[in-house]
Amino acid sequence: MSKLYIVPTPIGNLEDMTFRAIKVLKEVDLILAEDTRTSGKLLKHFEIATHMHSHHMHNEHKTVENLVKRLQAGETIALISDAGTPAISDPGFLLTRACVENGIDVECLPGATAFVPALVNSGLPNDKFVFEGFLPDKKGRQTRFLALQDEYRTMIFYVSPHKLNKTLAEFAQYFGADRPVSVSRELSKLHEETVRGTAEEVLKHFEAKPAKGEIVVCVGGLIKTKG
Repeated sequence: MSKLYIVPTPIGNLEDMTFRAIKVLKEVDLILAEDTRTSGKLLKHFEIATHMHSHHMHNEHKTVENLVKRLQAGETIALISDAGTPAISDPGFLLTRACVENGIDVECLPGATAFVPALVNSGLPNDKFVFEGFLPDKKGRQTRFLALQDEYRTMIFYVSPHKLNKTLAEFAQYFGADRPVSVSRELSKLHEETVRGTAEEVLKHFEAKPAKGEIVVCVGGLIKTKG
């Protein structure tokens, strides 16, 4: 029976791959991978021989229609990204939406997602939070910061290493130098690190010790005042 499986893959530590994810990837007719070279190493490690096709942000608009037809014809397909859960700041939304619109069954397996451990170990309130993903590079960046100035929930951002110091400086500028910040990098990997403090303190840390690897930043929300 046709079905699209959304399958999370480890964000670093291969031991975070679930038994169920391995089983699904072995049984489906096709695996859609963000980068077949990266995913090829993962599949080889777990002895998964299923055929792969490339499915990434540059071709997903063109491939969705054909993939829907294959699913309607009875195939089962699994979608994976380079790391973590597909469609979370990665390709996947367009295909998922198309399947839902066409009555094709979609099942997302639980698994690794970088922002969850970063939020939990940040020490910041996590009863309510907002996931912002990657900020705009230029157009709309200032507008986004201004819109978030009154956000009371903890905010979560994905930030590339070479933009971390600039972003931390912007947090201090728009949210205040004393706003609590937690930077987690290389989660689940050998050199995993979380640095906590005010925006100003964390910026000084990474100015002295430039960051490397995958980074998730959590920023405390605006504290409500009584009155």
